[in-house]
Amino acid sequence: MTKVKCSHCQLKFNENDMIIDEFGEKFCCNGCKQVFNLLRDEGFSDFYVKLGKNSLSPVLNLKTTTSQNTKNFYKNYVKKTKDGFNEIHIIIDGIHCLACVWLNEKILFNAKGIVEVEINASTHKARVVWDENEINLAQIFTLIQSIGYNPYPYDITRSQNHIDTKKRDFYAKLIVGIFATMNIMWIAISLYSGYFSGMDSEIKDIFHFVEFVIATPVLFYTGNAFLKGAIIALKTKTPNMDLLVFSGAFLTYIYSIYAMFARSGEVYFESVCMIITFVFAGKYLEVASQKKATDTIDSLSNSILEEVKVKTGENFELKDPNLVKKGDIVLINSGDRVLIDGIVKNGVASFDYSSLNGESLPISKEAKDKISSGAICLDGSLEYECSSDFENSILNKIINLIQNASFKKPKIEKLANQISAKFSIIVLSVAFITFFGWYFAVNFEKALIVAISVLVIACPCALGLATPVATLVGLNVGLKNAIIFKEGKVIETLAKSKTIIFDKTGTLTKAKLKVINSEFMGNFDKNLLLNLLKNSNHPVSTAIFEFLNDNSFKSIKFDEFKNVPAKGVVAKVNGLNLLGGSAKFMQENEINLSKSKTTNYFFAINSQIMAKFELQDTLRDEAKSVIGDLKRLGFQIYILSGDNENAVKNIAQSLEIPNFRANLLPDEKAKFIENLSDKNTIMVGDGVNDLVALNTASVGICMGNGATVSVEKSDAVLLNENLKNLKNAILLSRCVLKTIKQNLAFSLCYNAITITIAICGFIIPLFAAISMSFSSLIVILNSLKIRKFKGEK
Repeated sequence: MTKVKCSHCQLKFNENDMIIDEFGEKFCCNGCKQVFNLLRDEGFSDFYVKLGKNSLSPVLNLKTTTSQNTKNFYKNYVKKTKDGFNEIHIIIDGIHCLACVWLNEKILFNAKGIVEVEINASTHKARVVWDENEINLAQIFTLIQSIGYNPYPYDITRSQNHIDTKKRDFYAKLIVGIFATMNIMWIAISLYSGYFSGMDSEIKDIFHFVEFVIATPVLFYTGNAFLKGAIIALKTKTPNMDLLVFSGAFLTYIYSIYAMFARSGEVYFESVCMIITFVFAGKYLEVASQKKATDTIDSLSNSILEEVKVKTGENFELKDPNLVKKGDIVLINSGDRVLIDGIVKNGVASFDYSSLNGESLPISKEAKDKISSGAICLDGSLEYECSSDFENSILNKIINLIQNASFKKPKIEKLANQISAKFSIIVLSVAFITFFGWYFAVNFEKALIVAISVLVIACPCALGLATPVATLVGLNVGLKNAIIFKEGKVIETLAKSKTIIFDKTGTLTKAKLKVINSEFMGNFDKNLLLNLLKNSNHPVSTAIFEFLNDNSFKSIKFDEFKNVPAKGVVAKVNGLNLLGGSAKFMQENEINLSKSKTTNYFFAINSQIMAKFELQDTLRDEAKSVIGDLKRLGFQIYILSGDNENAVKNIAQSLEIPNFRANLLPDEKAKFIENLSDKNTIMVGDGVNDLVALNTASVGICMGNGATVSVEKSDAVLLNENLKNLKNAILLSRCVLKTIKQNLAFSLCYNAITITIAICGFIIPLFAAISMSFSSLIVILNSLKIRKFKGEK
């Protein structure tokens, strides 16, 4: 049977299985055909020329694979989005700089079937969303591999093992570089001495050859990471930092070999070692430093690896948290972390909630208390009934929120990326012009050394790390202080905002209202009112339900039920029309009422008022001090509430806030925010009725005790109920933005000044390598200073 070669993977296959496209190209499978066509359409056809005699793995088609391994893989790593697409988090090994990020994002995003691609330049972690009907996972992985990178699914244990292995590999290469550099410097010192005191030419030749032997493994072993990156840059025509560094070192190496054999001019093998070793040392320290930026996030994520003690019959068995179902009984002992939310059945224990809401003092839990995932048991033990599964637990939602946040790029980072994308091309052009300028002015040797210095000293890496590292540290510090920023751009917008709008109930006031007076106008089944209240998630309904419920509540099924946000609820059962809500809601339904100065709730059956409740809310203890601090920070403050005017006015006067609006519907709050002259606005709320306003504002911030949908739709979440965290979030965002601006200013000034000095011929390659390495480290160390931020408790 005739064998033919696949145009993509270069492997031979049976001619009977051949697929031919309209251009006559031959493929072993549809996957190879799709990848080949995509690379050709994107202008990367020369990739196959550069591939030479090497081959690739053929593109597998996971849709036709029915093995249990594939099913388990999808179950463990692939999630479904709300739109029905597939989503996976992967690590892309081989990314060195922003040019690498740009290339991977471009090649993936332009592939048919890819919906979203986001890559974090600091962690090399990518989030990919795709349509399984258009492209499958094997094709996505092969597409990444085809441009020289190695993707693997993000798994906490595997990722940590990979990082540890990479650090060991880096460490071994660094040791070789340092050892060789120290030895070659002794030889260089001898040669320098011989230059002044005289040295026999044969001895000099021997020294040169030994230097060549020492420099070679440094260039091709320690510098292997730069070599790979440079090859990728050439294949894809996207210059990067690796190309600048390796080309500088390689040109020095080639010239030194020429000088050694021609016995003309000086050799610079020691410069080869120093360029590679110093820059590689900087890369090693970057890896070690960047790990510190994610310690809290990784610590929280590692909790997923823990197992849960689930009651099976009379005994408890260890189970994967993903296998635990709602209603299961879980045992918690001292030292255990709560992974799933629930309600305590029996036992007493104290818990550390600091990783969840920043609460520093232990919190005691006993029978009937709610227990939230993320807490760590300090002492005691208890059993609790799961009120959700792991996927819907608070802990899992926090982990997903913070992981997704690390992919989102702020506007200022996008600007830095645009500069970095062109930076390497500019530097190569400048080095080329510099070489010819010095060549015609002096000689070839001087021109080469100056051009190499220009190539090596330029640092797109510092510019590329200026924003993502600072943002990542900010996200990490925010989590330590019970603040979740869902996107990096939220930090930037929050730092620039000068207008803040508050909802009243549950935000400025305590979430729990208190019934201070009740009045019943006739006989009726109290269970009807209890069911009406139970089906509403408004704080007023919750307060009245707790006030009335004497364990006589029995659930009933309504024929019709409608929750009208910011107004009330309507229901029908057994021919009765039930209505519950505010005075305004009653009037809209043609039930006349007299005005009241307190928050009221009315209950009507068939248009007849049957009960009336007066409630009162109280200011949060910290509200006055926080509002005072926000005013000193220069904020214009508003209160927008659906409550009656007198109730809102009392709170506004207590807080000395002159700007307030009452009796507002959700869309009226949104329109008010839209009409404000300041377009950088912050909305702080906690309920479903705040949802539209939270989405309308530039930054929507939800209190952690708020409705689930509000937490999901907001831009940032305060995990505890303390308003001081709002001030902390603003101060932290300003700290992060200030650090980003410092990093960018330093990176731009560094490159502008050092490249100019290098062009003038005042810097040798040795100092260029040292300078370039330290510039990246300064950016990282400056970003790590954000970790010193201490929020007010």
